[in-house]
Amino acid sequence: MFCLRSSFLVLMLSCLTAVSAQEAMTMPQEEVEPVKTDTNWVYLLNADEIRFEEYINPDAQRLIGNVVFRHDSMYMYCDSALFYQERNSFDAYYNIRVEQGDTLFLYGDSLFYDGNTKLLRVRDNVRLENKTMILLTDSLNYDRNTGLGWFFDGGTLLDEESTLISEYGQFDTNTKMAVFIDGVSMESPDYTLTTDTLHYNTDSHIAFLYSPATIINEDNVINTSHGRFNTDNKSAVLLDRSVIEQNDGESRMTGDSIIYDSDAGQMEGFGNVIINNYKDKVDAQGEYVYYNSGNDSAVITGKALLIEYSAGDSMFVHADTFRLVTFYNEAHDSIVERQMRGFYKVRAYRPDMQMVADSMVFTTRDSSLTLYSDPILWNEESQILGEKIIFYMNDSTIDWAHVIGQALFVQMNDDIHFNQIAGREIKAYFKDSEIDYADVRGNVQAVFYPLDADSAMIGMNTTEGSSLRTYFKMRAVNKIVMLGHSSGVMYPMEKLDEKKMFLPNFNWFERIRPLDPEDVFYWRGKRAEEQLKKNSSNKEVPLPTLQGGKKRKR
Repeated sequence: MFCLRSSFLVLMLSCLTAVSAQEAMTMPQEEVEPVKTDTNWVYLLNADEIRFEEYINPDAQRLIGNVVFRHDSMYMYCDSALFYQERNSFDAYYNIRVEQGDTLFLYGDSLFYDGNTKLLRVRDNVRLENKTMILLTDSLNYDRNTGLGWFFDGGTLLDEESTLISEYGQFDTNTKMAVFIDGVSMESPDYTLTTDTLHYNTDSHIAFLYSPATIINEDNVINTSHGRFNTDNKSAVLLDRSVIEQNDGESRMTGDSIIYDSDAGQMEGFGNVIINNYKDKVDAQGEYVYYNSGNDSAVITGKALLIEYSAGDSMFVHADTFRLVTFYNEAHDSIVERQMRGFYKVRAYRPDMQMVADSMVFTTRDSSLTLYSDPILWNEESQILGEKIIFYMNDSTIDWAHVIGQALFVQMNDDIHFNQIAGREIKAYFKDSEIDYADVRGNVQAVFYPLDADSAMIGMNTTEGSSLRTYFKMRAVNKIVMLGHSSGVMYPMEKLDEKKMFLPNFNWFERIRPLDPEDVFYWRGKRAEEQLKKNSSNKEVPLPTLQGGKKRKR
């Protein structure tokens, strides 16, 4: 009798305990604060049904329908779960939803959560939302201690600007920094980026590159292995010998580092910068290069060099600074003229021609190259100089040249005998890239050594007049014809008057002449006694400035 009553009391007590537990789970507002322990407990707040399957899974409570858990400030919802209360963990299934505050939301088909380590493992149709960022994957682990989530079976990150895809990645909800590795692709309507390793801040929208990467936009293709890219304004800082190439393949910039701003249309290159212009067949080099596509302007400095290779042998031109200036017709939105200005200490070398000058300007208006302030030109054994020299080009070859002010032409026969012609100006005309004839005007003086049939000098002819014409053959003086009134004397070779052998302004500037492409970087100027007279009326010099160029409409 006593045993029956005891059994009945135990049964009643068990039923009351079960009912009380179910009421507690369906009434979260009556949750009782547990006794403080070293373990931060996971709380079951609600379940439509609780089952104890002692023989199937004795350590778990099977929860069915509208299941709700809480751990600290995080709430977790699902359709069903296995709750391992002693281990402070659970497995959740179907319609998984995890919420932490109003910034972090996590969805999936299944979830395992360990309350001791605060680690979530979400699988299948996983979706992590953090403010404006969405991460999609099929396998995601999330560590609440560090705020770090990572996937390892392919994932896609979406934000306001871009779509980012990779095989492996992680996202820090505190710093908003995402790391993507292996097969990384980042796309937006304005660009496509591919690489193997990329870090991306979803707040600043800046991508950090740590492996070979390619960025393609409407205008350019960028190749780099280290740098950062702002997806908002499409600007970039590119390191480790990066390259920017136009999509049309006409030009590209290579530099140790490049600052690129797509929206502003600007590029700055630092350290051994090379610009290849395949269309015009001109390369530019320098330690610093700036280019603005909006007004088509550029600056090159720091061991600046232009290499022009349109006519066979390359021409190497050095100056302290080069500037490209473009002038526009705003009414027609068209280019009127482009100028390449070089200043100061211009030196140029090509195997058949060398030049030095204080400054230079090449303009597309009339395809002319102007050398200013004591320019000198050498062509094999010939030298020409003046206050200013203008070359007019035709299809990259010289059509004719104009030497203005204190013009002097010198041709070496040997170390002692030089053909010399001086005047106020010289106009030289070319045929098949060879000088054909030249007209000299104004206070003309000449010293000329005629040759016999065996090319031996037969005497020295000195003459003066108002103008003359000189004919050339094989780049050498062949004949001189005085025009108008003139006077002159012919001296036999054995009776040369040394005082008459050299014109007053004669000088052979072999010491200054560039010897090879590398020598253009080493300036050697005229000595004080070799300078041109200061009383010349021609004082034109180019203005080394970008002022005056019309900005292109964008």
